[in-house]
Formats: sequence, structure tokens, C-alpha cells
Amino acid sequence: MIIVIDYGSGNLRSVAKALETTGATVRITGQPQDLAHASHLVLPGVGAFADCRRNLETADLIPPILDHVRAGKPFLGICVGMQLLFSEGHEFGIHPGLDLIRGQVVRFSNRMPDPNQTGSALKVPHMGWNRLRLTGSHPLWNRIADGTHGYFVHSYHVQADDPHTVAAWSDHGIAFPAAIAKENLFGTQFHPEKSQEAGLQLLRNFVEWRP
Repeated sequence: MIIVIDYGSGNLRSVAKALETTGATVRITGQPQDLAHASHLVLPGVGAFADCRRNLETADLIPPILDHVRAGKPFLGICVGMQLLFSEGHEFGIHPGLDLIRGQVVRFSNRMPDPNQTGSALKVPHMGWNRLRLTGSHPLWNRIADGTHGYFVHSYHVQADDPHTVAAWSDHGIAFPAAIAKENLFGTQFHPEKSQEAGLQLLRNFVEWRP
């Protein structure tokens, strides 16, 4: 049973539909008691870090999420869902994350030079297709080649205290973590549900993953 967590943020249905193409049984729910029945949890996210964190807390979803992670079950965070795994987010102040991975979530600078247009700055938010530079092997990279493109929509990026937790890098003026991995946790800054065949392959790998 794959559960997509409904906490009032994220394109839940598109994530669930992409997971369903793998043949998995998928359920969208925001009921804390339901999460205990999940073999795999998926936390999507769209919007502000602080609002997403507050929604999780208000819905009493943090304890069952932590129970799932501590039990060693597979967990996938997507976009803000990945960012929430970190210690804190710096958006309109400093706000606590789940602190499952040490690090911060910070905004891209508005002053990053555009290498394709002299005198221009890169746009924020970062939107579109970017190359993934995989840092090594991982079960979720099975049948996904280094240099594959993912689809991104974000103004903030993570800074991991431990670089060994970075599973892939990408670039937007600076190098930033495009994916993270730690034990039974995996996170993508890009949207696998919008990343065509490579994204669907990652979701297939996640469904098959047994850490």
C-alpha cells in the first residue's frame, strides 16, 4: 500500500496517478491513523515551507511520519516534501523542518548571472528541465542514466550539512542538490510525476524499494 499524504499542499492526484501506472495500490489520505498501514509513504509539496510544516502539524501527521521512518519503511519526499525533511527552512523567517536530515532550505539569489545572456540574471523561481548529475548508485536510480533531465519548479533549494546525503546535483547559477538519500529516505527537488519516462522509472524503483 503506497500512501500519498494529503496535508493540503501539493498536486496529490497527479502524483498518485503516476504511481498507479506502476501497478501499485495507491491511496491519498490525510488521516494520521491510516499512515500506519502504508508500506511506502510519499510526501509531495507545493508552496511555502512554513505553511506546509504548519499543515502537517495541524493535521497531527508528524508523529506517524516519524514512526514510519523509524520503522525503516521507504519514504519519498517531492519538492517541498523533500525540503521538509531538513532541519529548517529560511522562507519569511526561520522555521523548523522534520530534522531527519541535517541542513537548511534557502532561496536562490536574484543576482545569479545568466550564462546565455550577458548582463542578465537567471530567473527565480527556477522552472523547467535540468540535467541530473548522479553522485553514485542507488536503487532509485536503477535504469536511470547520469545526465537524465528532471522537471523543476522552485525558488528554494536545500543545503545539506553532509554532502554524502546528496544523491544527485543540478545547476541553476549554482550547483544545488536535486535529490537526497539517507537510509530509507529519498527526496527529489524535481517532480518525478512531471519528468516523463525517467520520472516514472524512479517511481517504479521506489515502489520496488525494500531498504
